[in-house]
Amino acid sequence: MDFPTKENILIEIRNVEKSFDGNKVLRGISFDIKEGERLALYGKSGAGKSVLIHMIRGMKDYAPDGGRVVYHVSICPSCKWMDVPSKEGSECLVCHKSNLEHAEIDFWNSDEKIQGELKSRIAIMFQRTFGIYGHFTAIENILEALQRVKMISGDERIEEAKRLVKAVKLTHRMLHPADLLSGGEKQRLVLARQLAIRPIIFLADEPTGTLDAISMAMVKELLIKEVKDKCITLIITSHIPQTFPNLVEKVLWLDKGELVKEFSTPEFMREITSELKVPIPRPTVRKEEVIKAVNLKKYFLSIDRGLVKAVDDVSFNVYQEEIFGIIGLSGAGKTTLSRIIAGITEPSSGKLYIKIAGRIVDMTQWSPDRALALSYIGLLHQEYALYPYSTVLENLTSSIGLELPMQLAEMKAIYTLRALGISEKEARELLNRYPDQLSEGQRHRVALAQVLIREPEAVILDEPSGTMDRSSKIDAALSIKKSRDELKQTFIIITHDIEFAELTCDRVAVMKDGRIINIETPSKAIDVFLRAYS
Repeated sequence: MDFPTKENILIEIRNVEKSFDGNKVLRGISFDIKEGERLALYGKSGAGKSVLIHMIRGMKDYAPDGGRVVYHVSICPSCKWMDVPSKEGSECLVCHKSNLEHAEIDFWNSDEKIQGELKSRIAIMFQRTFGIYGHFTAIENILEALQRVKMISGDERIEEAKRLVKAVKLTHRMLHPADLLSGGEKQRLVLARQLAIRPIIFLADEPTGTLDAISMAMVKELLIKEVKDKCITLIITSHIPQTFPNLVEKVLWLDKGELVKEFSTPEFMREITSELKVPIPRPTVRKEEVIKAVNLKKYFLSIDRGLVKAVDDVSFNVYQEEIFGIIGLSGAGKTTLSRIIAGITEPSSGKLYIKIAGRIVDMTQWSPDRALALSYIGLLHQEYALYPYSTVLENLTSSIGLELPMQLAEMKAIYTLRALGISEKEARELLNRYPDQLSEGQRHRVALAQVLIREPEAVILDEPSGTMDRSSKIDAALSIKKSRDELKQTFIIITHDIEFAELTCDRVAVMKDGRIINIETPSKAIDVFLRAYS
């Protein structure tokens, strides 16, 4: 295969500006992307990374207020098939009627048909949004994506589906409904679907942000093999510097909508290292037991896996106002356990007791006390969703049934957002925005505020650090501790993020294959975790 020399400019970003409701999120950003180049956009939550990548992709509502996004491609004059600029003069692989010709496309000033053709050649992985058909099996999801590829036949699609399901290490899950896959498995399935369309550009918006360390390494390896080694142009946003070495060649550092500096990857890694060492003091834990699990089990039958022991004879206790962590890789059983604690999933056997409003309630038995206890438990799901047509203020009040006079609603919302590390000025600015006008980090904090604003006694957070950068993790850890201390709440944090667990938790349980194998202080539990999964 003849790879391009990289002298071909594929995308020109020229002085792009973007505002939402008067809030400028991109400020005169300019840079070039060469064919086959691999670069990362780095910055704190709200820096403008996701807005910029959505603009490059041509997402609705992300047209620049000023500046241009210009693509240089080769295009078939007969069927409008597009390829990279280095393919100019070669035969069209779709219609075989013409040779490809060079074209310069000012994306946001071109007609919708041209925009559509170009977008069909761009793959994108969103953060948290899995974009798969839940009732389809893994292999059906890949085949559905392959149906849209114009240059391959039916038999070739089958062979390509087999190759991709093997490449993303889902052969053992290929007949499994996508809804039942773990978070890491879903992300790998999304990667397979995006690779299936044979893109010329691959955009990845925090592709490893919600993954455990091993799943993150697996996705990075797949990106290197399927994107880097095939010289597909890659643009990745990430707050996790450890994903950059060997994957990208250069890093663009964004801050408050501005391009601060451009680095080679080695230069960037030297620059950022000093920012990764910020300790957080851990308060003393109170020792009154408020949650007690005794021999909890959750078994179910699966066509391809037989008897699945999602939670297998789990016992633990949590003390009042403790921040208790449960860590493990994707598929360890963490989320199933959190759903049992929250009263969403019924255990197959075992007991769960929770002390709520001064009462000890058996959560495995239906009773008026159990119904009352459920109203005192808050849960933030891993795949959270805000009400898209409601403002932040409405999301924190009326949309969740919290009816308050306007002044009280604003006061309560601002107080809760400030508890999550948002300044009062920024909190006031956020109240009248809609979810799609927020950065991913802002959306995540609003979703967490949605849980905390009800002032629950027990709060379950499923992957709360999500795609947060280091600074945001510190803010979130401090805000969770502040909420615990001021509102006398007890937290259970379900996470694969061992850094966040160490920053936040008082004790940590390590979970593997449905079982809790150790409960210790964070540093000791992390050592157990690393040994168990090495």
